[in-house]
Amino acid sequence: MLLAVALAAGLLSGCGDDDGGQGTTPAAAPSARPEDFPTARGNATLGELIQGLRQGPQLSPAVSVVDPGKRNRFAFGLVDQGGKQINGAAVAIYTASADQTDVRGPFPARSESLTVSPPYRSKTTSLDPDSAKAVYVAEVPFAKPGRRVIIALARLDGRLVASSAIAFRVGDGKGGPPRPGDRAIRVDTPTKDDVRDVSEIDTRIPPGTMHEVSLADVLGKRPVVITFATPGLCRSRVCGPIVDELEELKARNEGRAEFIHMEVFNDNELEKGYRPEFRAWRLPSEPWTFMIDRRGIVVAAFEGPASIAEMQKAIDRAIR
Repeated sequence: MLLAVALAAGLLSGCGDDDGGQGTTPAAAPSARPEDFPTARGNATLGELIQGLRQGPQLSPAVSVVDPGKRNRFAFGLVDQGGKQINGAAVAIYTASADQTDVRGPFPARSESLTVSPPYRSKTTSLDPDSAKAVYVAEVPFAKPGRRVIIALARLDGRLVASSAIAFRVGDGKGGPPRPGDRAIRVDTPTKDDVRDVSEIDTRIPPGTMHEVSLADVLGKRPVVITFATPGLCRSRVCGPIVDELEELKARNEGRAEFIHMEVFNDNELEKGYRPEFRAWRLPSEPWTFMIDRRGIVVAAFEGPASIAEMQKAIDRAIR
């Protein structure tokens, strides 16, 4: 459901056919430093920026909504040729115009872990070998709407490699899901009292505990954390981890906020389409997680994966 699509392989035609250190998982999870990467200043084209670099992993964005005129949380993964996640590398993002000029960067990324404490680890996640384990996050500015080319440079096995490049659409900041500062959308989310079995409204195994209250009953009265996610049906394989994390955060923040998990598909069946609550929030992908203050205003919004640390900071802001 992501809007990003792969560019033609010709963009990296100057790169060698070596695996570029793919498959490597560095032991640490360093935050990249700008000085460790080439500056875009003076590079006329993206091709010139990556000239001489070997081709590395595939860049896999975890977001589809970015707005112009500000720094955006750009979450992404790196995948080797065997389809395995590459975690904990030093990585920086670069952007360019559709014709590969106007190169901007580096925008250093940090590695955020998606792991949870054992009591909150679901079977859905633990039995899925492809479940996301970490995510890279960079703060990336986009000056105006339109198409941009995005590429990552990563340091693997002591050398710099270039990821695949993607074409990415920068929106106009209008429409779509609520942004921070917007009023949350009031919908009546199903609770455990509305169904015979919680599995009717939760594809997680075992079902979680975030079905105690309806959003309509608490919005504007209490701080709320709501996630639209489908652990058992998620295409991106990050819904399971995000719901597990929120179960742990719910326990950590007992009494401070209401936590709600809203499934995505009618009757938990893909072919039946999206639930009305999901459509009402105008969500283009899943999962999405929102932190809402007691006035009913969205304080933070996370598309795709996020770490417990990131979300705890947003919860604290919503509760102030």
